[in-house]
Amino acid sequence: MKLVTFTQNGGVSRLGALKEDQSVIDLNQANSRIPADMIEFLKAGVSALELARTVIAGNHQGIPLSSVKLQAPVPNPGKIICIGLNYSDHAAESGQPIPEFPVVFSKYSNTVIAHGDSIVLPKVSTKVDYEAELGFVIGKRGRNISEADALQYVAGYLPINDVSARDYQNRTSQWTIGKTFDTFAPMGPALVTSDEVGDPHNLKISLTIGDKVYQNSSTSFLIFNIPQLVASLSEVMTLEPGDVVSTGTPPGVGFAQKPPRFLQAGDVVSVTIEKLGTLTNPVVGE
Repeated sequence: MKLVTFTQNGGVSRLGALKEDQSVIDLNQANSRIPADMIEFLKAGVSALELARTVIAGNHQGIPLSSVKLQAPVPNPGKIICIGLNYSDHAAESGQPIPEFPVVFSKYSNTVIAHGDSIVLPKVSTKVDYEAELGFVIGKRGRNISEADALQYVAGYLPINDVSARDYQNRTSQWTIGKTFDTFAPMGPALVTSDEVGDPHNLKISLTIGDKVYQNSSTSFLIFNIPQLVASLSEVMTLEPGDVVSTGTPPGVGFAQKPPRFLQAGDVVSVTIEKLGTLTNPVVGE
């Protein structure tokens, strides 16, 4: 199931399901027992998922995708937790050792934009970089979750671009300031539910700017896999429905290109992950 958040004619955000014919079913309109908000839908658990599947299997007419505006699937996550240096070859190109424990930093809701929205290059930075990442969304509340149970807490997956101002990121040993400019967390276009993805550790992941490929790898090269990340994070914090975790980027980022290749106004950046689709964002100057 491909879940989306959308608006139509400038109205309020609605929860939808993206059909193969590129139309969107308004799930709450089709069945009022289904919440109209993504986080409330996730909180409702298995019962809401089953209702949504029943709607999708029916003959409900969808809204043409061309007539709606997609939002980020989770427009206002309670937490955006990011993992750094989680591909060994990216750690090498960064000149960093393989981490013994997950490297964790945060983004905030101001960074979240949708498929099709513009990444805005801040005036104060000249080194804005791209990072294709596999994201996952927590589906139920949990603390001290075991690795064996971890995937039961994952609602689904989505492409993320962890946009990073390297000049700000590298000012101090703490990366957050370079990661949290407005528009620096494009997500989407859809949240693909776990049952439709299967093994999240064997997905092709790539990033292009225009027609040139800069990153091309597989999630099979993750250092810390998703059960390990869920277990590690939940030792510290309660994970809540709608929390987003971005699992790190493979090699090929802009600062490691020779010469470095940072984002420029006029670029169009696309993150493609197998089974999850393509997240595309134009780049504009502030």
